[in-house]
Amino acid sequence: MPGVVTSLDKMFCSRCGDGFEPHEKIVNSNGELWHTQCFVCAQCFSIFPDGTFYEFEGRKYCEHDFHVLFAPCCGKCGEFVIGRVIKAMNANWHPKCFRCEECGKELADLGFIRHQGQALCHDCRALARAAGTGKHICHKCHGVIDDKPLRFRGEVYHPYHFNCTACQVELTSDAREVKSREGLTANEVNELYCLRCHDKMGIPICGACRRPIEERVVTALGKHWHVEHFVCAKCEKPFLGHRHYEKKGLAYCETHYHQLFGNLCFVCNQVIGGDVFTALNKAWCVHHFACSVCDQKMNQKTKFYELDLKPVCKKCYDKFPAEFRRRLRKAHEATPKKVSA
Repeated sequence: MPGVVTSLDKMFCSRCGDGFEPHEKIVNSNGELWHTQCFVCAQCFSIFPDGTFYEFEGRKYCEHDFHVLFAPCCGKCGEFVIGRVIKAMNANWHPKCFRCEECGKELADLGFIRHQGQALCHDCRALARAAGTGKHICHKCHGVIDDKPLRFRGEVYHPYHFNCTACQVELTSDAREVKSREGLTANEVNELYCLRCHDKMGIPICGACRRPIEERVVTALGKHWHVEHFVCAKCEKPFLGHRHYEKKGLAYCETHYHQLFGNLCFVCNQVIGGDVFTALNKAWCVHHFACSVCDQKMNQKTKFYELDLKPVCKKCYDKFPAEFRRRLRKAHEATPKKVSA
């Protein structure tokens, strides 16, 4: 064909400038001719595997050297980023690797906010900002709640996002959550009522959490309680049907009631059910009142002495050195005390 050079005499290698031998394999790339041994990576001079190469500014590179020289590394996984690159937080990222550091959402298309050196989605940024001010974030609009929040289904909201189920008035933080009368199944639905409509329903309010009591009610101290909220004023453990003791408007378990207001044995720390020995400003079970030295049991007729606020029988006391006994008598007036039943 006119204008087409078919003679090897007019064909030269683009790298070495030499001609080609008859029947020699020739590489043609973008109109340039190469010996197969000359068609190599501009960096490592290796032949391209399977003929695959990457070109940059007129020079050809194998895949490895192209990545090393020109492809950025992901700030999370450390692998080369080929294709779409996310540049943020002074680093490069795969789109799937650039995520919120709190909830894990992909940020490539959502956008992000930098907060204390972290990339956060808008929702997590709002939560972090609220935590810094000690305020809540509305579960519906994700805005900061400046006043008291409305708690509904385990989350917090601006109260004005809801209306009373009965009268449709806009709710406040005093709204009450009540199980739907039509939904007491596995898929039960809760509803919100204003305080006025809720009071008309006659549902008791827990004296501890101030929330409606829908199931078992404990009535004590002139109030109603959730079972798990009726607890000992000292140890704060629920009574769960066990006996409680009342004192000055508070409820106590048996142990702490007797510890605070009754008699617990100085030795076994149990409530003294029978006769009580009182000595040295302490209470004792009958069978636990004994000499602190020889452990000999004593009764109301036994003479004893005080040593470090503990009783010592006369036999053990007489074995003490004379000078030590003299000091004890001087400190405690050396008057033996009898136990009273």
